Amino acid sequence: MPIDRTRAIELHKKAKGKIMIYPTINIHTEEDMALAYIPGSVPPSLAIQEDEGMSFEYTGRGNRIAVISDGSAVLGLGNVGPCAALPVIEGKCLLFKLFGDVNAIPVCLDTQDTDDIIHFCTLFAPSLGGINIEDIASPKTFTIVRELRSRINIPVLCDDQHGTAVIVLAGIFNALEVQGRKLRDVKIVINGAGAAGIATAELLLKAGAENVVLLNSSGILNEDNPRMNHVQKELAEKTNPEKRSGGLDKAIEGAHIFIGLSTGGVFPVEFIKRMSGDPVILAMALPDPEILPEEAIAAGAAIVATGGPGFQNAMPNTLSSPGIMRGLLDVRATVLNHNMLLAAARALADVVDRRRLGPGKIMPDIFCDEAAPRVAEAVGQAAIAEGFATRAVPKGEIYNNLWQSLYGEQIMRF
Repeated sequence: MPIDRTRAIELHKKAKGKIMIYPTINIHTEEDMALAYIPGSVPPSLAIQEDEGMSFEYTGRGNRIAVISDGSAVLGLGNVGPCAALPVIEGKCLLFKLFGDVNAIPVCLDTQDTDDIIHFCTLFAPSLGGINIEDIASPKTFTIVRELRSRINIPVLCDDQHGTAVIVLAGIFNALEVQGRKLRDVKIVINGAGAAGIATAELLLKAGAENVVLLNSSGILNEDNPRMNHVQKELAEKTNPEKRSGGLDKAIEGAHIFIGLSTGGVFPVEFIKRMSGDPVILAMALPDPEILPEEAIAAGAAIVATGGPGFQNAMPNTLSSPGIMRGLLDVRATVLNHNMLLAAARALADVVDRRRLGPGKIMPDIFCDEAAPRVAEAVGQAAIAEGFATRAVPKGEIYNNLWQSLYGEQIMRF
């Protein structure tokens, strides 16, 4: 969606930051100060020393995350470094608060060394209930997430990976329902093998897809591709069952679904004619999609979605990541895994009213009040079922609590 540059600059200048810290305790007397600081902080500190889990009860840790970036892969900008990434990272913190009631701290690190970032996150973890990795270049982002999972006992979400994968899978669930197709029967082509593309392919495979083809800038991921990083090489062994070679023109032949996680304008209109009948086009590139929706529909696409606002079937990560993190925090999960992401995708898909489900309606509206509460509930219950929750929560409680905190009333809508 085009915006006015002057208005954007003025908004940021006036706000001087998109989030703020405010006190939860008022201090009016010396006794108030003594209770809130010293010596009042001593009893909870001693309790936490005996049981570190009590830090979630006596501090703000349970609802605090850090959004961590090195500025190496900022959406639409590239490698701009930590200071220039800060407006974007602050914006993500704002979205976590507005859509998930999660207190998020923006942290932009002046290093692009993988080990440095892992070390920092490990040291910072005792102050947090979760970590969100944001706008860090691939494949480094995968190394960081995997290593942190083995080092710390709080969940690590990567919005670029997991948030996108959940959004895409939710859209595909509904698109296939509209068309009466099964995931295992369709051929899916993903253009873009960065953080989002790889994570989306992995989640599709976990969901039951059997024919996924992934492309990077050198073409289809296969043993002949000369430019694959270690993560792409791993995925090349699990995808492309037809052993195709070449570029997008070869991959797209007979495909049912195209997922664009690359750059704007790279999907020619004529490619739609090479696809299977009634193709599904998810053109997710930002700020401009791989193909304009109206062009795709005119060329024969049955269902079209994009990654940002301004078009029908918009698929922004704000529909997924805040709810995922909320669910993880509410059950004090120690890890985020694929089954939790699958639960999130299924819940998000089910938010769409079945009476409205159709080619022009496969995703909830961006400001849908059901999305985050339902995703949070699904993720929390999946974490409990998987044995990765340290706090048992009755069914419906996560949904109700988030609904109340966001909208001011408690309504059970299950």
